[in-house]
Amino acid sequence: MGQKHQNLFFTKLKIEELKQRIKTDSETANNWNDVYSVATAQLTKNDHTKIDYVALSYLVTGEKKFAEATKKILLDLTTQKTWSNPEMLKRQPAWTSDLKTAEKCWEVAIGLDAIYDELSREERTIIVNGLMKNGVRPALNEWLLPETRIHSLNSMGHNWWTACVYMAGLGCLAVKDDVPEANQWIETLNQASKEWFNFSGDLLQSKPKTWDVAGGMYESVNYASFGVSEYLFFRLAYQNVFPKGKQPDISVMKNIPNFFMHAGYPRQGMMYSLNFGDSHKNIVGERPLKLLWALGIQDPNMLWYLSQIENQQLREGLFKNAPLGILYHPDFGKTPVLPSLHTSAIFKDMGWATMRNSWQKDATLLAVKSGHTWNHAHADANSFILFHKGEPVIKDAGNSSYGTKEYPEYFFQSSAHNVVTFNGKYQPKEQQYHGSPLDGSVSELLDAGEIKYVMANGTGPTSTIYSRNFRHFLWIGKVILVIDDLKAYENGKFEWLLHPEGESKKDRGDISIVNKNGAVLVRPLYPETLVETGYNHDFPEKMVLSEIFAPREDNVKEQEKYYSIGYPEQVRQTKFITAIILKDSVNDKNLPEIERFKGDDMLGVRIKQNGKVTEILLNLQADGRLMHLNSIKTFNGYTTDAYLTALSYAENNPNELTDYFVGYGSFLRKDKQVLYHSLSKLFLIAQKKDKTFEVNISGQPLMNASFGLEKKPSNVMLDKKPIPIDFAEGILKIKLEK
Repeated sequence: MGQKHQNLFFTKLKIEELKQRIKTDSETANNWNDVYSVATAQLTKNDHTKIDYVALSYLVTGEKKFAEATKKILLDLTTQKTWSNPEMLKRQPAWTSDLKTAEKCWEVAIGLDAIYDELSREERTIIVNGLMKNGVRPALNEWLLPETRIHSLNSMGHNWWTACVYMAGLGCLAVKDDVPEANQWIETLNQASKEWFNFSGDLLQSKPKTWDVAGGMYESVNYASFGVSEYLFFRLAYQNVFPKGKQPDISVMKNIPNFFMHAGYPRQGMMYSLNFGDSHKNIVGERPLKLLWALGIQDPNMLWYLSQIENQQLREGLFKNAPLGILYHPDFGKTPVLPSLHTSAIFKDMGWATMRNSWQKDATLLAVKSGHTWNHAHADANSFILFHKGEPVIKDAGNSSYGTKEYPEYFFQSSAHNVVTFNGKYQPKEQQYHGSPLDGSVSELLDAGEIKYVMANGTGPTSTIYSRNFRHFLWIGKVILVIDDLKAYENGKFEWLLHPEGESKKDRGDISIVNKNGAVLVRPLYPETLVETGYNHDFPEKMVLSEIFAPREDNVKEQEKYYSIGYPEQVRQTKFITAIILKDSVNDKNLPEIERFKGDDMLGVRIKQNGKVTEILLNLQADGRLMHLNSIKTFNGYTTDAYLTALSYAENNPNELTDYFVGYGSFLRKDKQVLYHSLSKLFLIAQKKDKTFEVNISGQPLMNASFGLEKKPSNVMLDKKPIPIDFAEGILKIKLEK
């Protein structure tokens, strides 16, 4: 059993390492027994999708029965008349290459590679010719080669492109000694990868940038994992076949693990992920992270992430008891207990943001999406998901099989998401097929521990009904305030949609949601509250709570409940402020006190919790209604031009601020004392902690901010990093260029 052929994945070194681990490590031995058992079953089943089990079993054991079984599968596949999909052949022009042909390229490449030296010349010729005719040439002709190509990165440059192109690339690597032109194709494919990663979208057909510079992919966690893994398989095989070969330097690759980690939710049980778009909470980034690790992109945080994933959690993993998984399973000996990651992350290019209170299991995770809509990216501008105490409590409704009527009619559309509709409408349904010409965005992410903030702008995707559609998330302790700033073109009805997970019911002025240990209260505050009694007809001015039933993700024949919280008046412009109260347990009685108050052109919320008071002020003059005039307002001696302000103080010392938040403001003054000053309006959180002054700040590429302090602080932290102290005459100056 010689291995003269240069192997794609089952290299001689990897096979020898596996043999040794089987002898010395009981877990590896058990995983190997699983692989061997599946392979043995294929001796009679002849399942081509399990060819990697059979092929690896031959290389490890040398048992000829596995080589013969591999050969039989290869000959069966490569003597088929075509691998093309009949439905795809009906398109104009016909598509002879798709995901199914890509899968068979993978299967034949894996099998041929493993038993290459055991085949007769005639057998090898049959297999190579069949692979080229049915898989490689159709893919290269339609996706890559200039003389025949029918696809472009603009039309199909998402996950299909890497699957079809780079599975054909694996085929080329497997036959490079038999097909002379394959070597040229391999290099063309090698270089084309950079163009795919760097595709920046287009305006004429409203296509988005494929990869966020921070490592995310707009389609979803599901398709990010699938799409990049198809390329990484090729890159790893290329590295194995050409150890000294040069591959493109793709800078975003090192950031990809961060996307999957920040999109993950560690909990007791399997790791969950954000399911924005066509994804599922059980889908994780196991495969891309293990492939990146094998390629040398190695960060201990990746080991932590992988350690949270259950074996065989999802269909497309690299399981430790599967062929490639057992060969390329990282050494978990230096896995950290917790990752050294920020608790918040923003992916500006694709419009995602995440904020969490901890990386411990069963913590609280808030995720916001406001980006592009098209194909696998749903009509969900400004929507959000909330995990708490190990469970989703406010969810994305998910998706169903693409062939069901429920998928295009409900799951993709805005009604399946946590948004604010106007006269029952939100994003146009045509965006599913033609894209959103104006994308949403997320920005101004601030994370100061107890206080966090992010802003979402969904005006673009909803511009057929809204001239203003901003959503602000201000997280203070056990309260998340969701502030919606809405303006339509005519009078109409606004409705706040809420998709709970678990048991939900109205409880006086709240909507109570309980999902196992996760429990929250959702409390509308503005433009009105819910009726606390059952006599709705006595309070026609109050918010109207309606129950709506829609298909359930995992079984569309079943119905589940979601809510509409409607404002009864027909208006053109309004503000919704909704409090989400995070309960420490289902029966938690230590809940913050929340009260509304109003002033002249101002909406207020006061939160009291654990001896601390925070007053949140929404300045209605700062919502774009003024031209050239600044939006200056005074409240309780504090004067500011900020759109949104939060002032915190100890309950027994209201005259001394412990921290404050300024959202889109250029100054904050107490009487005549300057607390904060900047020529441009910024977003910031300022905190006094003993002798340390901490500032988190955003808003402009160049920021010169001044802060009034009674004493010079011993330390100044800017965005969680220490900086030199520039303090004189009671003023701390901070300069920042981003």
